Amino acid sequence: MTKAQIVDRIAAATGLTKMETEAVVEGFMVTVIDAVKDGDLVELRGFGTYRARERAPRMARNPQTDEPVEVPRHYVPVFKPAAEFRRVVNEARIEADAGNAAAEAE
Repeated sequence: MTKAQIVDRIAAATGLTKMETEAVVEGFMVTVIDAVKDGDLVELRGFGTYRARERAPRMARNPQTDEPVEVPRHYVPVFKPAAEFRRVVNEARIEADAGNAAAEAE
């Protein structure tokens, strides 16, 4: 699903215009990025948590030359879905898989 599709769905569900909805979605994204960039934890109960995770320095290999390359310490953004989010997705996927298996059996 693209950002434009998210904007379309939210606009249809809320009655906001697409321009208003796009501003809200963009504002949300910028706020989350800024918070994680500043080292803050962004917790949306029932949805999940965004944070920055530190990656330790390590040695890697250049696949073309097979030479060692030093990868410095760095941070990556991480999203951890909430238990409720995981449960809902798991149940929906299991149902979909069961429906597909039943359709294939016919």
